[in-house]
Amino acid sequence: MAVNEATYALATGIMLVYMVVVLVIGVISLVGLWKIFVKAGKPGWGAIIPFYNMYCLFEMSFGTGWLFLACFVPCVNVVITIIMWIKLAQAFGKGAGYGIGILFVPFVFLPMLGFSDAQYVGPSKD
Repeated sequence: MAVNEATYALATGIMLVYMVVVLVIGVISLVGLWKIFVKAGKPGWGAIIPFYNMYCLFEMSFGTGWLFLACFVPCVNVVITIIMWIKLAQAFGKGAGYGIGILFVPFVFLPMLGFSDAQYVGPSKD
């Protein structure tokens, strides 16, 4: 009986630590995204509103926000999201590698972009 209680206590502790780490990563990403929105002239609170934040991200990267509706199409959503992150990085004067960094490690690259001296130049014309 004592082994089961110890096992449950250990599992609970591990889950608690995991949840705190995930929460901290989420908050760091959100703060970075908030700063990116402010740099692009969008309201910072828009970063926390579902669907509106995607509309704004697509507007910042493509010039039109309505392309975010493509995210509802299976398989297309993966491709369009990758392109959106790359184009967002380019809209701030960064390269495609930076966009891939945002895709895979957003809790590092979003705050780096938000707090750096990079200026929003708008979507590219290509």
